[in-house]
Amino acid sequence: MKLWCATGNRGKLREFQKLAGGIELALLDDFAGIVPCAETGATFEENAILKAGYYGGRAPGLLFAEDSGIEVDALGGAPGVRSARFSGEGATDESNNRLLLEKLAGVTHRTARYVSVIALADRGKLVRTFRGTVEGRIAESPRGTNGFGYDPLFFYPPLGCTFGELPLEEKNLRSHRSAAFRLLVDFLLG
Repeated sequence: MKLWCATGNRGKLREFQKLAGGIELALLDDFAGIVPCAETGATFEENAILKAGYYGGRAPGLLFAEDSGIEVDALGGAPGVRSARFSGEGATDESNNRLLLEKLAGVTHRTARYVSVIALADRGKLVRTFRGTVEGRIAESPRGTNGFGYDPLFFYPPLGCTFGELPLEEKNLRSHRSAAFRLLVDFLLG
């Protein structure tokens, strides 16, 4: 089975490829040349559906798009859907992490969750969405160099470390993205 993936994020693509099992993942041939989909949704679900519809019309079969981020309880769920752009236009993982730590300076209640929503489309028409979450808290400082995004700050209590300290294979057993993707795979192969 071949499944098209709408992402330009190499970190996400590596995670999906490790989880794909018997499903062949493919990027749209001209993905880099397509004007990016405007992520105007107020929720991860809305943005994933927007992207699946937009890019799905360019795929010759099933395509999935994913939207994800981190919700910090002390910040009212922020950065949420603005996770990748939290520190503004041209944001980097480092600038986003720095801003998050600045906003949480002196805050003791640091619970947070990673959220991932995958939307599956068939030639641009929504088939279904899949949601995965993982609970944790924001560390006082970055730890580890693995992963991307907020992984060095996302402390996962069951293992006593951040996602940035976990090898990819270990992270994939527990991450929000892998939970959503496993639901997608089960749906497709079930």
